[in-house]
Amino acid sequence: MSESAGYRYVLALAALAAFGSTALPAEDLAGFSPGSVARQREAEAALRDIPSAERTRAWHRRFTAEPHPAGSEENNALARFVAEEWRKQGLEDVTVHRYDVLNTAPREVSLVMVAPVRYEASLREEPYDVDPDTKNPRVSPGYLGMSASAETEAPVVYAHAGNPEDYAYLRAQGVDVRGKIALVRYSNPYSYRGFKALTAEREGAAGILIYSDPAEDGFTQGPVFPEGPWGPESHIQRGAITYDFIVPGDPLTPGWPSLPGAPRVRLDEARSLPRIAGLPLSWKDAKPLLENMDGPVAPEDWQGGLPIEYRLGGERVRVRMKVDMDNSVGPNLVVEGRIRGSELPDEWVVLGNHRDAWEFGGVDPSSGTASMMELTRALGELARRGIRPRRTLVFCSWDGEEVGLTGSTEWGEHFAPELKARAVAYLNVDSSAAGPDFQPQAIGSLAPLLLEVARGFEDPATGGPLVDALRALQKKAREKAGETGPVPDASLVDVRIGSGSDHTVFLNHLGIPTVNLSFDGPYGVYHSVYDGFYWMNHFGDPGYRYHVLLAQIWGTLALRLANADLLPFDFAAQARHLRTFVDELGKATEEGRLDLSNLKSRIDALEAAGEGLNEAARRALESGGVAAEVAERVNRGIREVERNWLDPEGLPGRPWFRHTLYAARFTYAHLELPGVTEAAEEGDWDRAARQAAILERAVSRNAALVDEVAQTLAGEKSSPVVDQSKRP
Repeated sequence: MSESAGYRYVLALAALAAFGSTALPAEDLAGFSPGSVARQREAEAALRDIPSAERTRAWHRRFTAEPHPAGSEENNALARFVAEEWRKQGLEDVTVHRYDVLNTAPREVSLVMVAPVRYEASLREEPYDVDPDTKNPRVSPGYLGMSASAETEAPVVYAHAGNPEDYAYLRAQGVDVRGKIALVRYSNPYSYRGFKALTAEREGAAGILIYSDPAEDGFTQGPVFPEGPWGPESHIQRGAITYDFIVPGDPLTPGWPSLPGAPRVRLDEARSLPRIAGLPLSWKDAKPLLENMDGPVAPEDWQGGLPIEYRLGGERVRVRMKVDMDNSVGPNLVVEGRIRGSELPDEWVVLGNHRDAWEFGGVDPSSGTASMMELTRALGELARRGIRPRRTLVFCSWDGEEVGLTGSTEWGEHFAPELKARAVAYLNVDSSAAGPDFQPQAIGSLAPLLLEVARGFEDPATGGPLVDALRALQKKAREKAGETGPVPDASLVDVRIGSGSDHTVFLNHLGIPTVNLSFDGPYGVYHSVYDGFYWMNHFGDPGYRYHVLLAQIWGTLALRLANADLLPFDFAAQARHLRTFVDELGKATEEGRLDLSNLKSRIDALEAAGEGLNEAARRALESGGVAAEVAERVNRGIREVERNWLDPEGLPGRPWFRHTLYAARFTYAHLELPGVTEAAEEGDWDRAARQAAILERAVSRNAALVDEVAQTLAGEKSSPVVDQSKRP
């Protein structure tokens, strides 16, 4: 570290020390009685003082020292390291769970243009002296996880983003992709690479190449690595093409845990396995293909950042592609540790981050892992001091997220009965810091709590309130989209949750309330060899201030949920968000083809019940506390609400996904009211009506349940109360 960098680092540590001791105001602590607030504030202040930027940087260096994809020995060694460190930190019941799943790694990959000229793609990234990690001999070539194995020679067609409408355009231009190799880009409009593969497979393509165009993440965005945060010409975005939007987890055990000896479906029966071979390319390796293309000129919005005329191709450029994958069953290791609750040990707040990375994972996921390790150190220290949460905190280091959300899905399926009975919420961090832009996300009923927590923190860059920075960020995004006016509080937390991370099994399959936390920024080296320790220390988060802030927010939110007298869920807010979803659905459907009036009236009833519960909770808590037996009944009812959104039959065609409010499109993008929306978009109005009726029943169940919980509180008589200020 240079002298100037070291000086900045010392300043950052000093600022964090001062910031960490800042006390929050006594008001607006949802779910706590007056006698409980002081104790909670003390716990939160103590938590904030412990995380260290220097220690976080050390954790980050440990997790970015070597490539560690899922199934590799290095990643398994990191699992054992996490378990050992958690035991040292004082976590209890530390366990390494083994799941035997389908892993993926390349044996041999190659791509050669054989006409009109010869060009052999390197499928490798160039090393840089300033970052010795880029010279690590254990770095893999570019590959796509779960690709089929094949050796193919065929012409190349440029298919833009590889979405269905792109192939429709090609057909309209007389360009046939059948039997050819589709060249597509990681582009806007975004779609998950697995959806690109499935679409190419459905279109009859012989293979797929997915490249990074500089228009998306390269030099057109700004300075490239190693001078800046954007991707250089040889950067390759690795990734899986698993069809986990149909069913996530191990493809051979769809819907049940892949414990040793578990039954498995045959490979040809696995719905989430691609039947097409694919490779990722840098733009350096894609450019020779694009500049030799024949065929019609691509439309303006298909033109990319390279100084060439993009054409549709289809005949002139031919390539020989070889993909030989080792897709075989092997262990994934999920590490679990706990801090047992002092009073309600059978109620769980679950926190998780995945450990596996395509290479070093500087941002994804090692920034999140570093924050988690510093958070567990802090909470373990609090427990040693006797500051123990009322409810149990469960920490999980997931494996196999990058392949198919594998470790979290298997663990969730493994412990589904316990989670449904005991889990309060799941708090997910995939990547903690790629820049300074706060990206809070939560289901509607937890959004107000997350905003309340965020109000207690400052932005390290400005010293001003974090919420002000968040509001300014969203205002800028709205203005870019042509929207004007103030940014309301209700929109500060994103309540539109898609897929692509480990929250999926908890929310979409088990009905467990979910939060996602991250800080974002200019990040053009995603899933490449350049996403490492050097990039983080020079571009992503020099000084590790946002890593530490993320750990503090994550831990504070966990303690609010773990210690609250009454679980601080706001079902009136959830109803208002639900009404917005329904209004948007109504605008998107044909006039008169779907009657949503009954659904809207039931949402009104849910909002009224939610307001009643909020008021009853406020009065009960202000009275000095809540009788223990009443609090138990109320909190059990609150936990049941999210489970009530599940439809046991699941989504048509995707029964693993059971939530009636939330799912993801095949692109990973968010999809609200998925059963109704998918049917309406397909013009299947009978199915849409049936799905609307399912949703109506779920809303009615929850309106009745929330009202019952409110009445339980409103009718409480004087009795011994829960008062945390009197606890030892």
